[in-house]
Amino acid sequence: MLNESFRSNLVYSGIYVLENVTVQVKDVVKRFGEVVAVDHVSLKIFAGEFFSILGPSGCGKTSLLRLLAGLEEPDSGEIFLDGKLINTTPSYRRDVNMVFQNYALFPHMNVYGNVAFGLRIKKVKKGEIDDRVSKTLELVELSGMGSRKPRQLSGGQQQRVALARALVNEPSVLLLDEPLGALDLKLRKEMQIELKSLQKRLGITFVYVTHDQEEALTMSDRIAVMRSGSIEQLGSPSQIYEEPKTEFVANFIGVSNLFSGYLTNGNGSTLTLTTPDGIEVKVCDGNIKQIGDATVMIRPEKIQISLHKPEDDVNVLCGKIEQVIYLGTVIQLTVDVNGRKLVVLERNYSKAPEFEESQEVFLSWDISSTVILSGSQGNAEKS
Repeated sequence: MLNESFRSNLVYSGIYVLENVTVQVKDVVKRFGEVVAVDHVSLKIFAGEFFSILGPSGCGKTSLLRLLAGLEEPDSGEIFLDGKLINTTPSYRRDVNMVFQNYALFPHMNVYGNVAFGLRIKKVKKGEIDDRVSKTLELVELSGMGSRKPRQLSGGQQQRVALARALVNEPSVLLLDEPLGALDLKLRKEMQIELKSLQKRLGITFVYVTHDQEEALTMSDRIAVMRSGSIEQLGSPSQIYEEPKTEFVANFIGVSNLFSGYLTNGNGSTLTLTTPDGIEVKVCDGNIKQIGDATVMIRPEKIQISLHKPEDDVNVLCGKIEQVIYLGTVIQLTVDVNGRKLVVLERNYSKAPEFEESQEVFLSWDISSTVILSGSQGNAEKS
């Protein structure tokens, strides 16, 4: 297993060591008739990394996973596993295993038989099969359940059997296609934590496909957000959420408040975006020197809401509450500002003010919380 701090530096610092690249995809294209499912995608996945492919239905994420698994062949481009070209290598000869959403367990076999199936196909000796199955069932907390049939297990237990069946083969890469999608919300959240913990203990590279944004943010070292067969953005969970590159990523990952207008350079330290209806939004300059048409984003939790106008007049808007939704830990408010609907998340604490519909309020946020959407970064990952 990779040292955890070394792995973090490897993943996030941009210092990529070739020997630690487990999967590399170079300019891969896959078509199904007239549909381009995977459109010139390039990326690197590192040893011991939990890498998620996130996107809406039909974006190409499962097609990309099937290409890695060997269930499909690319029309062009190259796929490498541990430095070896595997474009035409059949799935059973790739050092990968796949876990499906519906688990694909054999109903007539017990848990032991399901987990041992792949080892029997490889003609592994019975003594070794017994040992590996026992250790793997213990790893996924199913010790003593080898004689049960899948129908006698809960959804979470069936998911663990599917996971054990893949792990018992000791693959270099584990591919997971929305494996928690069939579970209820509470169990899914529990399994997210268990799966991430298991991956850390094993040090195996996980490539995880999901359409669930929160799931990807919770579990991943890095995330590739896909749209229409292409990678819209690739980065750590915090980069994807805090610094989205495009309007699509900003809206797909969480909730965002967007302002479009004309961006001008004010005094050299800040930029000002002016919308067609006259709203001005101040933006921290940073390294961005662009002027012209632009869109900026503010996350709902970055906005402060109050009944009185703040003394600091930077990024302060006046509006009227249109809707109040109680969500337990937070209160979601929709505020109408000159016909523009802004979403605000207010933490639910003991001394929180009582907000009501039709109430006039002031919205404010720090200048550093405004993010300029700079456009798509394209398909090729920087190396």
